[in-house]
Amino acid sequence: MLPLDAIPGLNGFVLFFALPCMLYRFGASTPIVQLLDVNLFFAYLLCALLMVGFVVATSLNARIRWNDASFGALVGAFPNTGFMGVPLLVALLGSAAAGSAIVTIVVDMVITTSLCIALSRLDGADEHGASRAVKNALKGVLTNPMPWAISLGALSSATGYELIGPFAKTLGLLADAASPVALFTIGAVLARSQIRVKESGHSPILWRDYLPVALFKLVLHPILVLLVLTTAVQLGFAMERFSIMVVVLVAALPSASNVALLSERFAADTGRIALIILVTTAAAFFTFSGAVALLHG
Repeated sequence: MLPLDAIPGLNGFVLFFALPCMLYRFGASTPIVQLLDVNLFFAYLLCALLMVGFVVATSLNARIRWNDASFGALVGAFPNTGFMGVPLLVALLGSAAAGSAIVTIVVDMVITTSLCIALSRLDGADEHGASRAVKNALKGVLTNPMPWAISLGALSSATGYELIGPFAKTLGLLADAASPVALFTIGAVLARSQIRVKESGHSPILWRDYLPVALFKLVLHPILVLLVLTTAVQLGFAMERFSIMVVVLVAALPSASNVALLSERFAADTGRIALIILVTTAAAFFTFSGAVALLHG
């Protein structure tokens, strides 16, 4: 049995080694032209910002403060694009789907994640002052390795730089380890949260703290993306119908598993985040299939 004190070590391995390597590889292997699809980028970014604001506003209460609400918003706005979406959409729609999906990864990894980490540092702003809260927010953003990794990958793509053999193989091994280790860590976090509830005698996580966010992710998010992107086209912004379909299907994916690792890193309620990921992943078997049937059928 895995000891509970080993979970932070696994979490650190994924966050600071495996995931950054996977994101660097994504950025370096994607043509820079695809990464710079400006209309698609900003339309999807608007959807992400609206989702974050809505989930934070509906989550904040006496029990859920900024830290937990912010990571709940991230798990409600961040699809599992890297681990699940890209291979699944390429299999369904062909290799052309990868470019649009990777644009959404850039938005979620660089901006949405950084925003939610910054918001999570706002707890205690009334007690310690706004300046300290801002410093904590900036520190949280700057110490997040994922935006740096994908930015370096994009720079490598733009300059044509390639890692030499041994370094490229090591990076590939770490990148391939990201998904299975992350999923294992999420399972361990769920088990740990149940053990702690039993040991402490505290009440378990309430359904109203995680089911609404799961519903927002699987239903509200893809509908919002569809409405925003089609409205942008009607306003004259150039976007291909195929790209719109890909991005809507990305939004219909379950929540990203790496959010649980980030919430563990920043001491949020990881059990709640892991439950949202678990519920969306199980329910997406039906909801994502329905979205594919409606959009692609």
